[in-house]
Amino acid sequence: MSTATTVETADSQSVPEPDSWAGHQPLPVVEPRSERALSIWVQQSLIQCKRMLIGWMRDPSTTIQTLIYPAATLIMFRIVLGDSITTATGMPSIYGTVPMVMLVAAMSGSVVSALGFKSEKSSGLLGRFHTMPIHRAAGLTGRLLAEAIRVLITSLFVLAVGVALGFRFWYGPAASIAMLCIPILFAVGFAVLVTALATLTDGVMLVSLVGIINTLLMFFNSGFVPVFAYPVWLQKTVENQPMSTAIDAMRGLSYDGPVGAPLWKTVAWAIGMIVVFAYPAVRGYRRAAETGA
Repeated sequence: MSTATTVETADSQSVPEPDSWAGHQPLPVVEPRSERALSIWVQQSLIQCKRMLIGWMRDPSTTIQTLIYPAATLIMFRIVLGDSITTATGMPSIYGTVPMVMLVAAMSGSVVSALGFKSEKSSGLLGRFHTMPIHRAAGLTGRLLAEAIRVLITSLFVLAVGVALGFRFWYGPAASIAMLCIPILFAVGFAVLVTALATLTDGVMLVSLVGIINTLLMFFNSGFVPVFAYPVWLQKTVENQPMSTAIDAMRGLSYDGPVGAPLWKTVAWAIGMIVVFAYPAVRGYRRAAETGA
């Protein structure tokens, strides 16, 4: 029979007196991890990435923009211009149009992501995230990671359509994987640029600016027609613009042509966009979260 004394509480329940607790060990105190910790940043970036991917999957317009539109564009180029370009240049047009459509889809998808950012800002969602114990960089890095995954899915889908139209890999799995990495690298750099623009402009202006950039890059690159088909005074510009360097590297990895020089130029373009626009993007993202402006 227990000898511990008891006291009666107001609800008539008996509880041991404090001196009977002396033999119990106190629970260890677990210090919470700082919201600025690297592990927290990685974990919350993945959560933000998952949130955006689920949102895009549930949005029919995003699905159309990500999958249907690029596939339809590739088929249209093949039907309307494929044979003419092949005859005029002596090179299969599919090895230029498949990389070109991958890159155009990456750029177009960045606009959808940027408009989603504008919506989150206007609804106050960014502000609510800012008041919570969340790593300040997780929102932006999660968005860029989601962009990379979206571009990979789009590129694989475009590639599947391209294979059905005659696209083939001639240099094995390693070159194939390297080719698929190029649009992802390009997309991350372009997404940083578009995010910086999204923090500085309204939705209509953003669509107009990016639309102009997309149109110029799409019609003046080496995937649409070879560089020598352009006027002499324009050839150097076309050859060294970011879409052309990426297309040339992807063509070289899948069919024929130089790889080293265009690949390094593509890496330089991507890193350059990140370096130039990362700070405005981070500052604008923080300002939007803090003030909603």
